[in-house]
Amino acid sequence: MSQQMPQEPVATWPPSPRGYFAIGAERMSKALNLGNLMRSAHGFGASFTFTVGARYQALEARADTSKGQWHLPHYNWGSVADMALPQGCKLVGVELLDDAIDLPSFRHPLRAAYVLGPEQGSLSPELVARCSYVVKIPTSFCINVATAGAIVMYDRMRTMARFADRPLREGGPGPAAAVRPRSRDKLGSKG
Repeated sequence: MSQQMPQEPVATWPPSPRGYFAIGAERMSKALNLGNLMRSAHGFGASFTFTVGARYQALEARADTSKGQWHLPHYNWGSVADMALPQGCKLVGVELLDDAIDLPSFRHPLRAAYVLGPEQGSLSPELVARCSYVVKIPTSFCINVATAGAIVMYDRMRTMARFADRPLREGGPGPAAAVRPRSRDKLGSKG
């Protein structure tokens, strides 16, 4: 009779935050940018991607070597009025507006769809009016739309998933660093 050793739980990487998110862009015109955004969305665990009023050329999304369209839904909405987000999903605009919330100070909604402006322009006033929040990345000028999307998704992952706290000194946490508990975990709540 063989004795079975208890198995340790399999760690998942990257840690998964609670909730879900989607990311997309309005009036996208370049296939490489859309493909890059879709690849990053796939890598960061987005639930879906989307475009609003994209040009036909952008919809080819040639740069997505991860083939994200095979793994997560992509929606092409013709206009802001056509957008149909899941119930309870908050639309978050990403735009360099004076009254936008600085991304490092923003608490991400549990269920969010992030929308970026076009490569050579800004989010339309109609879309900004539909947003629950508008955030800005603290840069001196506009950056590439796919890069901006990756920064927003990284910030969401960093702030909503379970990672060890950053050390007070430079470098990473020690080998025995504990994963920081979610606020509900601190209260002893399960689920």
